[in-house]
Amino acid sequence: MTDQPYQGYDGYDGYDPYRQQPAPQGWPQQQPYDDPQAAQPYTQQWQGQTWETQVQPPMAPPAEETAYMPSQGAGAAYGGYQEPGWGGTQAPAPTQTPAPTQAPAQTPPTDGSEPGYGPATVAGNARITDAQRARLEGRSPIIEPGVQPAGLTALLGLLLAGAAAIGPYALVVPLVALQAVTAAGWFRLNGMWPARQGIALAFAGALTADVALLASGRTPAAILGTLGVWVLLALVLQLRSHADPDERMYGLMATVASAALAIVASGYLASHGDAVTVGAASVAVAVLVRALPLPTPASVAASLLAAAGAGALAGALTGLGSAGALLGAGAAVCALIGHRVASYDYPSRFVHFTAGVALPLAAAAPAVYLLGRALV
Repeated sequence: MTDQPYQGYDGYDGYDPYRQQPAPQGWPQQQPYDDPQAAQPYTQQWQGQTWETQVQPPMAPPAEETAYMPSQGAGAAYGGYQEPGWGGTQAPAPTQTPAPTQAPAQTPPTDGSEPGYGPATVAGNARITDAQRARLEGRSPIIEPGVQPAGLTALLGLLLAGAAAIGPYALVVPLVALQAVTAAGWFRLNGMWPARQGIALAFAGALTADVALLASGRTPAAILGTLGVWVLLALVLQLRSHADPDERMYGLMATVASAALAIVASGYLASHGDAVTVGAASVAVAVLVRALPLPTPASVAASLLAAAGAGALAGALTGLGSAGALLGAGAAVCALIGHRVASYDYPSRFVHFTAGVALPLAAAAPAVYLLGRALV
C-alpha cells in the first residue's frame, strides 16, 4: 500500500480529501473560518465510500471505562485461562467452589398426600400441616372444642332458656347473638375468611326470619319462606360473580349453608317457651359434659344421660314433666352432631370460639321445635 491517493480510472482522478472543492453556482462563496464550529453549517457531507490511506493504531480507552470490563477471549467463556485486560494486568482465576452435597432423599408419605413432604416426627415438620402429621403418626386429626368454648355455649344456652321463660321478645336478644356467631363461624369453618358479603347475607336472612316470625304470630311458615327467598338470592349473587366456576360453586354452597343454619336457629322463636327452656338447658349440660377429658364413646354416652337428666329437671320446673327428658335427649343428639362438625380436621382457635360455640345450639333448634310441638 502506498501513501499516495488512489488514482481513478476512465478519467476519474480520485478523491483528494485535501483539495478544496469549488463552490457551486448560486451558493455563497465560502470563506475560511478560524472557528471550526462556525463553518459547520457550510460543511459538505460526503455519503460515498472512502478508503483509509493510512493505518491508524487503536486508541486505548480510559482507565475508568475499562475498570469493570469483563475479560475477552475464549477462556472467559469456558472459565479457564483469562486473557489480560486493557491495562495489561491478568484477571485472577476463578475460585473452585466445592460441589454441593446431595440432600438425602425424602420418604414419600404413605397416605396418598402430596409428594415431597418428609415423614412426620415428634419434634414436628414445618412443611406439613398438623392434620397431615397427626394422620402419619396414627393419631386422629380431629380436635374438639375445649372447655372454654363449651362454657360459652352453656352460657348462651342458659340465656336462651331464661329469656324464653320471660317471653318471645326477650328471647330475640340472645337469639340474634346466636345467629350472628353461627353465620361467621360457618364461613370460618370452611376456610373462607374474611367473607363479609356472605356473612352479612346470612345474618340478614336470620334477622328477616325473626321479624317475619314476630309479625306473623310465630308461624313456622315464615322460616320456610325466608329460607326459600334467601337461597334464590344467594344463587343470583353467585351467578353475577366473576370468579372461577369452582370458586362460585364453593361460595354458593357455603353461603346457602350458613344462611340455612342462621335461619333455622329462628326455630327457637317459633317453639313453645317451655320447650325452648328445656331444650336449651339440656344442650348446655350436654356440651359441658362432652368437654370433659374422657374417651369419646364414654363422653358421648355421659353427655346424653346428663342432657336427659337436665331435661327431666327442667321439665319438672316448667310443667312438661317426664317428657322433658325425651326432649332434652333429642336436643342433645343434634347438639353433639353440631359439636362434631365444628371439630373437623384441626380447626383454628377462632373456629372453636365461633362455630364450636354456635353450631350445637343452632343444630338443636329443629329438634326443640318438633319435639316441643309433639310433647307440649
